[in-house]
Amino acid sequence: MYSTLWSDWKSHICRVGDRIIVTGELDRTDEHEARQQLAEWVAAGVTTIVDVRAEADDCEFVEEHAPGIRYVWAGVHDHGGTQPDEWFDTVLAGLGETVHAPKEVILIHCQMGINRGPSMAFRILLEQGWGALDALQAIRDARPIAEIIYADSAIRHFHRSGSGADGEAFERDVRAVELWLEVTEREIREGRSWN
Repeated sequence: MYSTLWSDWKSHICRVGDRIIVTGELDRTDEHEARQQLAEWVAAGVTTIVDVRAEADDCEFVEEHAPGIRYVWAGVHDHGGTQPDEWFDTVLAGLGETVHAPKEVILIHCQMGINRGPSMAFRILLEQGWGALDALQAIRDARPIAEIIYADSAIRHFHRSGSGADGEAFERDVRAVELWLEVTEREIREGRSWN
C-alpha cells in the first residue's frame, strides 16, 4: 500500500520505464534540501531535466550544482482545460534527439508531479513509441498521485505533429485517452484512487 499524502509523493522519484522519471519540484525554500534532492536526481542517472512550471525556474541552480545536466524549461500554468501545442513543441525541440537516445534519462517535473509533469511525460513516452494506454498506466503505476489531466492535449498534439498514425488511429487514441481520464476522475471522486 502506498501513502495517500501529497507531501509524501512530492519529491519521490518515480521511474516510468528505463528512461523517464516523474517527480515534483526541488524544495527551494531549503537550500540544503534542494541540493540533496538534486544529488538524488544525479544519482538516479538523470541527464536531462524538463521543468514545466510557469511559476518558477531552477536553471541557474541546476547549472551551479549539477552542471552536467541539461535543463529544458517550458513553463505553463496548471489551469485545467487544455494545453497549447506550443508547450509540447517547446519541450520536444529542447530535447531534440535526447528523446530517442538510449542512455539518456529524462526527469520531468512540475510543482507537485500531478498534472503538468506527468502529462508531459505521457507526451514524451508517445514520442518514444509507447502506446497511449500503456503509457498512461505506466505513469499511474509509478506515481499513483498522477492525474495526467492534460493527456488529451498530449495525444492530440502527438497526432497533429505527424508522429501519430492515420485518422482512424487518431480517433481511437483520443477516445481511449478520454475514457481513461473519465474513469480516473470517477475513481478519485469516489475515493477509490490515491486521494
